Amino acid sequence: MEILIGITLNSIVPIFIMILLGYALDKKFALDVNTLTKVYFYIFMPAFSFANIYTTEISLDLLKIILFAVALLPINFVIGAMFVKLLKLPYKTGKAFENTLMFYNSGNIGVSLIILVYSNPPFASGGSAPYLETALSAQIMTFLVQNLGVNTIGLINSGGEGINLKTGALYVLKMPALYAVALAVLLKPVPYDLTATPIWPAMVNLRNGLVCTALVTLGIQLSRAKVNLKLATPYIAVFFRLVGGPAAAFLLIRLFGFTGVLAQAVFIASSTPTAVNTALLNQECRGDTDFAVQTVTMSTVFSAVTMSIVVYLAYLIF
Repeated sequence: MEILIGITLNSIVPIFIMILLGYALDKKFALDVNTLTKVYFYIFMPAFSFANIYTTEISLDLLKIILFAVALLPINFVIGAMFVKLLKLPYKTGKAFENTLMFYNSGNIGVSLIILVYSNPPFASGGSAPYLETALSAQIMTFLVQNLGVNTIGLINSGGEGINLKTGALYVLKMPALYAVALAVLLKPVPYDLTATPIWPAMVNLRNGLVCTALVTLGIQLSRAKVNLKLATPYIAVFFRLVGGPAAAFLLIRLFGFTGVLAQAVFIASSTPTAVNTALLNQECRGDTDFAVQTVTMSTVFSAVTMSIVVYLAYLIF
C-alpha cells in the first residue's frame, strides 16, 4: 500500500495538478488552445522524439513495440464493435465508441506519465533514473503508432462524409514527429556527434519542456468540454478504455514475450485515457461529438485512480 500511495503522489497527482492549472487558466483568460496545440505538436514533440531516439540504441525489442502497438488496435476495435452491436448504437455513436477504445492519450498524458513514473520511486532512486531512457523510447514508438492510427484508421472510421484513405494519408504527412524520428534514425550512424553542437542544448531544453506544455494544453482542451453526465453509453466506453485496454495489453505482452522495463512501459501506456484527438475528429467529421467529448473528459478524470493501480501492477508483475 505504501508503494501505491507513493506512485499516486509522485507520478499521478503532479499530472493532474498541471492539467488543473491549464483548466483554471483557460477559465480565467480564455486562451488560444489552437496555438498551444501547434506549439506542442510542431516544436516540443518533434524535439522530444528526436532527442530521445538519437541517444537511444534501436534494438529489436523497440521494433517489436511497434508491432505490439499495431496489434493492440484491432483487438480494441473488435471489442468496441461487439459492444456497438450489443448496445445497438446509432451509426455515428458506434463509430465514436470504437475510436474511443482504440486510441488513447499516448502524447499529453502517456509521455508525461512515463517520465514521472520512471523518475520517481520505486522505479528510480537516489536521483538516478536508470530505466527512463528505455521506457521513453518504447513510449515514443507507441505514440507514433497511435498518432498514425488516429489520423488514418480513426479518421476513416469516424463515420464522417467524404472521408477516405487519401484524406488520412494527408493528415499523417503533416505529422512533424514522424519526420523527427526518421531524421534521428538516419543521423545515428553518421560519425559526427550532434550532442557536442549548439543545437543539442536547445533540443534538451525543448525535450524537458514537453511535460508541462502537454498537460497544461490538455487542461485547456478539457475546459472547453461540455459534459452531459446523463448519457449512459460513455461510461461503458470509459470502463473498457481504462480497464479493458490494460487487460488486452497484458495478454499481448505475454504473447510478445516482453519482460522488465519494456513490459512495464507498454502496460502503463495502455492505461491512459481516450485521446483528445478522437473528439477533434468527430467535430471535424461531423460525427457524434457529444459522445466523444464526454468519453475523453470522463476517462481523463477516472484515470487518476486507474493509472495508479496499473502502474502499481506493472511494478508487481513485471
